[in-house]
Amino acid sequence: MPLDTDEMPEGVIRRPDQPSHYMAVKPVPRTVRIYHGERLLVRSTRALRVMETGKQVYDPMIYVPVEDIWAPLDLIDKSTHCPLKGDASYFELDGEELAWGYDAALDFAAALIGHRAFWPDKVRVVEGD
Repeated sequence: MPLDTDEMPEGVIRRPDQPSHYMAVKPVPRTVRIYHGERLLVRSTRALRVMETGKQVYDPMIYVPVEDIWAPLDLIDKSTHCPLKGDASYFELDGEELAWGYDAALDFAAALIGHRAFWPDKVRVVEGD
């Protein structure tokens, strides 16, 4: 059930024109590794967990800094718009779309600039050592 918008915890980012659409961005306190098959794509101690509620409660997503991605991701000709986060760009590895990022994030979602999230059904995310 969505939070009452009058009782939002500190650090929650709300969409100004639709306060029931909100997200929280929190640092992940453990090392995050992301694999595509057996190939290690990411090792990060600076990952962010994004928890979002809009038309539904979305699964939490891990965003990692671009500098912590070891594989060469190529920008593809695809973009979408989220009224909370901004314009997303999409990236592929070896011809398969794997990730997206908000380098054109809206001001209130600026924490996501320079980060990428990976499609959870295409990669394996491991937290902790």
